[in-house]
Amino acid sequence: MYTAFSGILTAQIMKAEIHPVTYPVVYVDGEHEWAGISTMKSGTTRVIDGIEHYVVNVEISAFTHPFYTGQKRIVDSAGRVEKFMRRYGQAEKK
Repeated sequence: MYTAFSGILTAQIMKAEIHPVTYPVVYVDGEHEWAGISTMKSGTTRVIDGIEHYVVNVEISAFTHPFYTGQKRIVDSAGRVEKFMRRYGQAEKK
């Protein structure tokens, strides 16, 4: 669960003094949990792979409310020029 972009390695990648302080966190959404980094801290902690993570409970995440539902919207790009020409291209000249 511990990624290369969290904890100490992130501090080495980012420029000093221009970014906020980040902490290793574990996001918990019901039965799902994942590790990451955040500027948030909490009162509870959990040790994962020898590193102390703050536990952040979230109510809504991509696990419980996926942003992709499997339905696709079809955008009609064909026919736009023809539609424009029907409306405005054949206008009478005064």
